[in-house]
Amino acid sequence: DLIVHHGAHPISEYNNPDLFPGMFPTLFPFGIGGFEVKSRPTALSFQLQAHHSLTLSDCSFRYHQFYVFVVWNLLQRCLAHIHTSLSCRKSNFQHVAHKITQLSPEILECVASHLEREHKVSDMSTDEKRALDLLKHVNAISACVPGSEASKIFTRNEIRSYYGFFGLPHLFFTFNPSVAHSPLFQVMYGDHTVDLSHRFPCLVSAREHAIRLAHDPVAAADFFHFSVMSCFQYLLGWDYKNHSSSPSGGLFGRLRAFYGTSE
Repeated sequence: DLIVHHGAHPISEYNNPDLFPGMFPTLFPFGIGGFEVKSRPTALSFQLQAHHSLTLSDCSFRYHQFYVFVVWNLLQRCLAHIHTSLSCRKSNFQHVAHKITQLSPEILECVASHLEREHKVSDMSTDEKRALDLLKHVNAISACVPGSEASKIFTRNEIRSYYGFFGLPHLFFTFNPSVAHSPLFQVMYGDHTVDLSHRFPCLVSAREHAIRLAHDPVAAADFFHFSVMSCFQYLLGWDYKNHSSSPSGGLFGRLRAFYGTSE
């Protein structure tokens, strides 16, 4: 029998080694091996342990229906909590700092609820309007949070800095390897019947392709990473070990620099 404990108080997501063994008893059958265990001789971060669990030869973690999504959600929220900060103009710092110290969590919660329900600003109280007015002087910085608007702005600024140092790029291209139709992905998934030495190897049906793709998104990510690395190394002549173009170059000669980002 499986005993499910419950209570009125939420469980902390931070520094709680029992969190994941409690949520996924089939993945942690002995109740040990959770994240952020302080008794480990060598410290192991949340991100490194998550990556390790998804690259094990035992595919139980990567095949689980919810584990990947829960890990990514907790990791993104943790990055948002830790690496998000506020900034304002130097001329407004004293005024903004004084106003922030006068705000209470209850007022901020009321303002957030008011905006979420799309009510009129005129219906707010005086304290709520003052809290809302601070948004005009304060900016949130979250460039380290993947997928955030600030991270996109950071990427654009890096591209502009490349323009200033290396000059305008000579080539723009979009690389989109197809996972569903690639025999290489089938091998990464674990189908050893696919013979890559044949020009047109025998593959499973399109429906089975889609099922495998949904079943193992980690293998799909590995395929995309391998395809991009191979494209730059063998077609464009980039030497990843030395961080420079290879002596022989590639299809367009020797590369001086490149910048790539995923959508």
